[in-house]
Amino acid sequence: MSESAARQKIAQERSALLVCTLSSFLAPFIISAVNVAMPAIQADLQLKSIALTWVATIYLLTMAMTLAPVGALADMYGRKKFFSAGLSVFTLASILAALAPNGVVLIACRGLQGVGAGMFVSTGMAILTSVYPPEKRGRVLGMYVAAVYIGLSAGPFAGGLITAYLGWRSIFLLMLPLGILCIVLTRLHLKDEWAGARKGAFDPAGALLYAIAICSLVYGASIVTTKAGAALVVFGLLCTIIFFRHQHQSTHPMLDVRLFTNNHTFTFSSLAALLNYSSTFAVTFLMSLYLQYIQGMSPQAAGTLLVAQPIVMALGSPLAGRLSEQVEARWLATAGMLMTTIGIAFYTQLGMDTPRSWILANLIFLGAGFALFSSPNTNAIMGAVDKSQYGLASGVVGIMRLLGQMLSMAIATVVLALMLGNVLITPEVYPRFLRSIHTVFYCSAALCGLGVFFSFARGKTRQAVKN
Repeated sequence: MSESAARQKIAQERSALLVCTLSSFLAPFIISAVNVAMPAIQADLQLKSIALTWVATIYLLTMAMTLAPVGALADMYGRKKFFSAGLSVFTLASILAALAPNGVVLIACRGLQGVGAGMFVSTGMAILTSVYPPEKRGRVLGMYVAAVYIGLSAGPFAGGLITAYLGWRSIFLLMLPLGILCIVLTRLHLKDEWAGARKGAFDPAGALLYAIAICSLVYGASIVTTKAGAALVVFGLLCTIIFFRHQHQSTHPMLDVRLFTNNHTFTFSSLAALLNYSSTFAVTFLMSLYLQYIQGMSPQAAGTLLVAQPIVMALGSPLAGRLSEQVEARWLATAGMLMTTIGIAFYTQLGMDTPRSWILANLIFLGAGFALFSSPNTNAIMGAVDKSQYGLASGVVGIMRLLGQMLSMAIATVVLALMLGNVLITPEVYPRFLRSIHTVFYCSAALCGLGVFFSFARGKTRQAVKN
């Protein structure tokens, strides 16, 4: 390779890393930032509780429904094309959301925003995996994962600050300069298209079945304590079975189910990711309630303490990703999952006056465990598939994350509803509230322990990470 070509390749790698990590920050940031702004949105637009719930849920729904179909289409027609289009849709939807005159328009804009996010989330990781050689893949995927954690952790603080001083609409306007920056960098510096990696025709019937299944599962999980929610979850599971059967019989499946039936590493790594998110996502939610109710901390003080975990996750993920280039993912990720299991199990022993120094130490321990798991596990997933399936594998990673997050919150919702009921959390119910938290963490620790098995049972991955 000539010196000029080498410089161009390095420039493209750096540009891809910048734009993909920035986009991976945007999608989770807007989730957590808007959640904090919900009271202000409700007061301004006079939204009822159900409509307010849809402002948050519709984004997750459309994003989840978009991930797999766009991943398959991008593998066929061009990853850069769909990545850039997704950024454009997301940015446009953000502007429209900032100008929304009522709740209906805002919900529609949030749905469109989720479509755009699904488009660049399902292709961003695929582009990074395509641009970087296997010997560098671990470290860049670690940075990509770190950006997700930074988005999740910065969202509540930034969203609250922006809402307090500039209004909730400014959260969406902030996406304008960031989105334009990503679009410009993509157009100017990402020269390759990575089109035609996958042959065959698109499967519209499979895409429809997938959308129905995901919609039923995600929305059903958000209202799982109701009869309608439970019915939707059951219906979603049935549609999932029909979808997999259809994909198995299809000549040109949208999702090649052989990835799960024949690819041991891919399947077990994906299941480990699902179980990890299912066991950990509700931790911050429950600990925030515990610290404010049981320990009597202010929201600001509780938030300051809880931010220790995502900070460690963000700092540790690139290091773990780099380490995964040299050490088997089964050892790194399994060690991280085991640490996470131990950390969650510690929370089952929380008392009315557990020292905050112990809680802080455990948050740091949990953050280190999650960082040690996530980057090597993601590297294993992307390295376990052929180059022609990078977009689809990237979509599967996003699906596992979203479904895991929804399942984690569903478990917390069901347990609190059954053990605590629809009551105000007052000192009289604190003992029952604490037992409810213990029960959720027992369930989470059990799920995480199952994840330890799948993480270790995936077998060797070093040979797979040579694509």
